[in-house]
Amino acid sequence: MDPGASSPEKQDKENLVGIKSKGLGVCGWILFSLSCLLMVITFPVSVWMCLKIIKEYERAVVFRLGRIQAQKAKGPGLILVLPCVDVFVKVDLRTVTCNIPPQEILTRDSVTTQVDGVVYYRIYSAVSAVANVSDVHQATFLLAQTTLRNVLGTQTLSQILAGREEIAHSIQTLLDDATELWGIRVARVEIKDVRIPVQLQRSMAAEAEATREARARVLAAEGEMNASKSLKSASMVLAESPIALQLRYLQTLTTVATEKNSTIVFPLPMNVLEGIGGISYDTNHKKVPNKA
Repeated sequence: MDPGASSPEKQDKENLVGIKSKGLGVCGWILFSLSCLLMVITFPVSVWMCLKIIKEYERAVVFRLGRIQAQKAKGPGLILVLPCVDVFVKVDLRTVTCNIPPQEILTRDSVTTQVDGVVYYRIYSAVSAVANVSDVHQATFLLAQTTLRNVLGTQTLSQILAGREEIAHSIQTLLDDATELWGIRVARVEIKDVRIPVQLQRSMAAEAEATREARARVLAAEGEMNASKSLKSASMVLAESPIALQLRYLQTLTTVATEKNSTIVFPLPMNVLEGIGGISYDTNHKKVPNKA
């Protein structure tokens, strides 16, 4: 590849209006001289017509005989506009809010939804904004609508609802790249609202409710399993010491009697008397005296 050859993108930028300016030519200089002479003859009346005030947040693009006078816009402050040969256009450099109306979008999972958003942008090159596009604000507005539909059309509904920030960032990157040659810099893109049909909302609510109910049942089953494991461990401890079961039995009776002041009738197992009266019973319920 020839190193001296320029890329197509660079050639396109060089061919844009306002990037490369040419001289006025012989006739242009003659008309320029006549305009200056007219301003001098009509001085000081011409001063009030030729001096223009440009505000701090504005810039003026001056066309002299139809050609842009300089690659950089003039202002702020006082600028001189020659009569008959100069025409200027004011450009506001403040941030512009572009409200994108609700767009009917068919997502990748075949769900119809309406999405609206807002784009914040500003003009950083007044010359490019005036010379390279007829209506820079209308062009940016239509491009934002198209980009929003194209980007959201490649996403599923769940991705749109969960990844708004990532989608907004990708839209901002695409818009910033597309409007660079227009002198526009996109500062921020936000997705305001995602509207889905009422029937789909009910279906999603039912699905979420079923998911929560299933999760609750799983947690309850896990709790029952943990409780049964604890009871098994406690039964093994009580099996090692028979007197521990009797003490637990008496402790439970004490707890019940403390909570409710009433008369409690409870069965007394005969094996409780083993340690009291020295009496023991075998499995056939026969009386066997304890050996000394």
